[in-house]
Amino acid sequence: MDLFLSIFPIVLLIFLMVKKNPLSSHKALPIVALLFYFIKLVYFEESANIINATVLSGILTALTPILIIWGAILLFRTMDNSGSMNTIKEWLNTISRNKIAQLMIIGWAFAFLIEGASGFGTPAALAAPVLVGLGFKPVRVAILALIMNTVPVSFGAIGTPTWFGFGGLDISSEQLIRIGYESAFIHFAAALIIPVIALSFVVSWSDIKKNIVFIYLSILSTVIPYFIIASFNYEFPALIGGAAGLFFSTVFAKKGIGLSKEELGLPNKSSVSPGVLIKASFPLWGTIFVLIITRIHQLGIKAILTSSEHSFDIALGSFGQLSISPSLVIALNSIFLTDIGWNIKLLYIPALLPFFLISFLTFWIMKMSRSSITETWMDTISKIKNPAIALMAALVFVKLLMSGGDQSGTYIIGQALTILIGSNWKFFASYLGAFGSFFAGSNTISNLTFGGIQLSMAKNLGLSIPTILAMQSVGGAYGNMICINNIVAVSSVLGLSNKEGYILKRTVVPMIIYGLIAGFIALVFLY
Repeated sequence: MDLFLSIFPIVLLIFLMVKKNPLSSHKALPIVALLFYFIKLVYFEESANIINATVLSGILTALTPILIIWGAILLFRTMDNSGSMNTIKEWLNTISRNKIAQLMIIGWAFAFLIEGASGFGTPAALAAPVLVGLGFKPVRVAILALIMNTVPVSFGAIGTPTWFGFGGLDISSEQLIRIGYESAFIHFAAALIIPVIALSFVVSWSDIKKNIVFIYLSILSTVIPYFIIASFNYEFPALIGGAAGLFFSTVFAKKGIGLSKEELGLPNKSSVSPGVLIKASFPLWGTIFVLIITRIHQLGIKAILTSSEHSFDIALGSFGQLSISPSLVIALNSIFLTDIGWNIKLLYIPALLPFFLISFLTFWIMKMSRSSITETWMDTISKIKNPAIALMAALVFVKLLMSGGDQSGTYIIGQALTILIGSNWKFFASYLGAFGSFFAGSNTISNLTFGGIQLSMAKNLGLSIPTILAMQSVGGAYGNMICINNIVAVSSVLGLSNKEGYILKRTVVPMIIYGLIAGFIALVFLY
């Protein structure tokens, strides 16, 4: 019964979102969160105080993705209303009018670079609107962006899922390097298949076959340096791989290398001067620049933005202890006199910096009129309401699912999988990582949640610890393509309504395929 009541809300959520007349996420998620709230109180008999503190923590935690989505939508609307998007579209057509080339440059290499710098779902939020601006259908772009943004995720945000996600485990630095290396090895193999599947949702298989050489040149120019760096470093593989892939993919496209001659055509003659292009593309390169300088800890800016030193504390009675640092790190501890807390690094999450900052600077650089700025803000606000509701409900559900220690839903489901699969776990381990990302919306949180379980299972079953933890990290990465938070986010940025279930049904198949690839690689090569 423990297992049934832990799984039932998950099954109900999927059913509500993929049935014939599906409910939108901002309706389905609150229903499921409320149901599980009562299950935790009535059946699992958890303390009402702890449950209510968990709910409040979930609502507050939702502020992070809400602010990120808000900032991403604002940046997209700013680019659209300022004319930047039209200029970038015109320039990209001078590189190549071939659809495959545009999809690989923006949807693959550019998104790869952004993931390496930031994570937090930023790649889809930046790449997807650019592709829509080039004339691709929004819902198909959403699916492609979610599937493409998987390979670099284990090393996203300067390697956070690896070094922070597993940092609390009793493993050596050498093992951590090995985990990163084996994760990259599995991702390398998957990269030979998954991007092609992603393209099939946007273009025909015949187009893919005609341009297959370019597709693999673009993939390999990204994942080869990615894999090489991962052999000795777990912070920069995605960042360096994405930068290399973006450069070489653009060069190959410009020269027509590997692209179908009959579909290539002649690139448009550029009417965009370098100065105009630099100015129009400021929202993109400005965002990348801010992300990089605030993520590389050696520069020292990251430490400043994430510092909670010299915090100003305010006692809020039984509500909790509020603290605010000069770096705008806000925390609420001892919520309802429990051990549950919450914090947000307002200057570090990709919202105020870079999205809001770059949007404000774009208003000025592009000399937008007051009416255009007002229209941009109104468009943004109108698109954030329903996603905010969905994300608050999603995070409440996630927090409830993860609460309770050995009685938590995630622990119960994880243990059931262990008993069911046994020594064959080495083949299926990545799916537990994907399960964590499905709800938590983060490879890092999935690793934090299930890393300990995976480690104990590896020890108990006599399996390779680096390989099992690499499988966990890989699963947490490819689980992003079915993650409720990510689907809501990219749908919101693209202005899609009630398409979450439609998208989920289509991303689940490549997710399963990714897991099979990971299991095969772990079984045959890594063992």
